Amino acid sequence: MAAPAVGFDLDMTLIDTRPGIAAAYRALTAATGVYVDADLVVSRLGPKLRTELRNWFPPERLDEAVEIYRSLYPEYAITRSRPLPGAAEALADVRARGLRVVVVTGKYGPLARLHLDHLGLPVDDLVGELFAAEKATALTTHGAELYVGDHVADMQAAQAAGIPGLGVTTGSHDGDELRAAGADLVLADLTGFPQALARVMRLAL
Repeated sequence: MAAPAVGFDLDMTLIDTRPGIAAAYRALTAATGVYVDADLVVSRLGPKLRTELRNWFPPERLDEAVEIYRSLYPEYAITRSRPLPGAAEALADVRARGLRVVVVTGKYGPLARLHLDHLGLPVDDLVGELFAAEKATALTTHGAELYVGDHVADMQAAQAAGIPGLGVTTGSHDGDELRAAGADLVLADLTGFPQALARVMRLAL
């Protein structure tokens, strides 16, 4: 039987992807001639790519925009992104306790993998293109007993999976918003994660 897991969101939970995503959207504007406000986009990361692109592209160009953005992303986004404070240590702490690390993210899986590999962040399982309660099945399937995220939708995912949610305020939502969405505990960033892990995991046992 596999060991229990801790689930993590990716963007603005483990990695600050804002500079890279902004650069990729500016490149998308140049490639398509359709203006995308990159600064606005990175202020509200979380939903899937197609959801965001619907704000800028007509339906008949949506598939084209997704394809072009994903083709541009490796060049513009990967090397510009950095781990958030405490991210590497949080993953190491999970593994040191004999638990597995599962990343469940709204990002396209192959692009998420490029980020993790580039930054040397080891994970046991990765599931992409899921948002909010959609993440619950993946969390359950992979044995997650805690989900860590920066978005109110991540706390909704934890609730849907029936596990505690640990919120971090490194994204666009503050502590009050995360708690209102169901967070069992809120941290400023992942530097406080090792101390919080045992306390929160006990809620799931």
